[in-house]
Amino acid sequence: MTAPAVADLRLKSQRFRAEREADWRRLETLLRKAEGGSPAKLTEEELLAIPVLYRATLSALSVARATALDHRLIEYLESLSSRAYFFVYGARASLRERFALFFAETWPDAVKKLWRESLVSFAVLFGAAAAGYLLVARDSGWFDAFVGDGMAAGRDPTATTKFLHDTLYAGPDHRGGLAILASTIFTNNASVAIFAFALGFAFCLPTLFLLIQNGLALGAFFALYASRGLAFQLGGWLLIHGATELFAIVLGGAAGLKIGWSVIFPGEKTRLEAASAAGRSAAAVLAGVVVMLVFAGLLEGFARQLITNDLVRYAIAAATLTVWLGYFYLPRQPRRGP
Repeated sequence: MTAPAVADLRLKSQRFRAEREADWRRLETLLRKAEGGSPAKLTEEELLAIPVLYRATLSALSVARATALDHRLIEYLESLSSRAYFFVYGARASLRERFALFFAETWPDAVKKLWRESLVSFAVLFGAAAAGYLLVARDSGWFDAFVGDGMAAGRDPTATTKFLHDTLYAGPDHRGGLAILASTIFTNNASVAIFAFALGFAFCLPTLFLLIQNGLALGAFFALYASRGLAFQLGGWLLIHGATELFAIVLGGAAGLKIGWSVIFPGEKTRLEAASAAGRSAAAVLAGVVVMLVFAGLLEGFARQLITNDLVRYAIAAATLTVWLGYFYLPRQPRRGP
C-alpha cells in the first residue's frame, strides 16, 4: 500500500472515530454505572439509551471490520458490544430474584423519585380532609354531600352517639355489619388509589378529583365523630390500617400526577412518549401500592376487629407508618449483582 493510501486510510479512521466516539464513551459510562451498582440506579432515559447505543456500536463495529480500520479500535468495539449485549440480552434473573430486586430496590427507588408528587398528593388529600372537617363541623348538612349512603352505612348526623361508639368497638352484635362497612371502605380506598394512577394521563384532573373527594369524606367522618366526643377513638379505629391504606392512596395519586404532569409538559418528547416513559416508572409504584393495600386489608380484617384498645391501635399505626417511611426514604446500600 502506498504512503498516500495509508495516510488516507488513517484520516478516514480518525474521522470515523471522531464522529462516533461520543456514543461509545456514553455507552461505556452507562455500562460501568450498571455493572458497579445496579440497573435500578439508572434513570429512565439512561435505560432507554443503552439499547440504542448498543445497536449504534454494532453498526460501527461492522463498518470497522469491513474497512479494515485500526485493529485496536475493532477490539475495543468488540469488547464494548459484548458487555452491552450481556446487559440487554443477558441471562434473566429468576422469578425469586426479580421479587427480591423489586422489594429491595425497584419499588423503594421508584417511590423515592416521586417525592415531589407525593408531597402534592399528600397536601391535596389532607387539605381536602381539613376542608371537609371544617364544613361539616359548621353545618352537618354537608355530610351527605361528601359521604354516600353506601359508605355511611347509618353513620350520619342522625345516628345516636351509642351507635357511633359501637361501630368503633364491634361487639358480637355489631361485627357482621362492621365487617361489611370495613370491606366497603377498603374497596373505596383501593379504587381511589388505582384509579388515581390510571386516570392521571388526563392532565392530572381525575387524579386530583379523586384525592379531593376521598379527603372530603375522611374529614366529614372525623367531624361527625368529633361532634360526639369520639374523634380520638375514630383515629385509632381508622389509623390501625389507615396509616398504610392512606399512604397507598397518596402514592397512587403521586404516580397519577407524574403521568399527568408528563403529558402537560412533555419536553422534547411527544405527549405519548412522555406519558409512556413516566408510566413505566410509575407502574412500579402502583405494583407496590397493591401490596400495601393487601397488607392494609389484613390489618382491617383482623387486627382492627381483635384489638379494641385505643392506645394499642395508635401504637400499631405509628409502627407501620415508621416502617413504611424508613423503607422508602432512608438511605440504603445498593444491591450488588452476582
